[in-house]
Amino acid sequence: MGRTRAFDRDVALERALEEFWRHGYEATSIAGLTAVMGINPPSLYAAFGDKRRLFGEAVRRYQETHGAFASHALAGEPTARAAVERLLREAAEVYTDQAHPPGCMIISAGVNTSDPGVVEELRTHREASKAAIRRRIERDVEAGLLPPETDAPALATFFAAVIQGMSTQARDGASRGDLDAVATLAMRAWP
Repeated sequence: MGRTRAFDRDVALERALEEFWRHGYEATSIAGLTAVMGINPPSLYAAFGDKRRLFGEAVRRYQETHGAFASHALAGEPTARAAVERLLREAAEVYTDQAHPPGCMIISAGVNTSDPGVVEELRTHREASKAAIRRRIERDVEAGLLPPETDAPALATFFAAVIQGMSTQARDGASRGDLDAVATLAMRAWP
């Protein structure tokens, strides 16, 4: 019979998520992870596999919790304009929330990462977010709520770039007010 786990896996995963969010994948060490998770290396490997698999779980947890505002904004508003504006406003709030590291984990964790698998995983997540914005804009074009000549891919790329910039600004100390001002200016580009 196996030994009973002496730690709360969900708590340990949340702590690992914050460590990756704070330091990025590359700069996060097993020693740092085990210290914040309150476990020893054998327990980490037994519960999560290796650092790469733990990171994958942390990314999924981030998307289901801290990062879930993005999909909620895109699905929860009657127009693409309202959805994108809500997305920007909520990014300003979440990215500057003092309860966790600043910015977006999906954007921040890949900085200076040399592991091609991690780079690709994070790029795939960012591309999926951009595609979701594009699809939301295309729905409004098809519904006649936006001009037929609206360049949905370019508009989605623009707003994805704004969101990525907001994350970087938050990591550099920008306030929620600063990021709200960015959102206001960005929305002036809406067709």
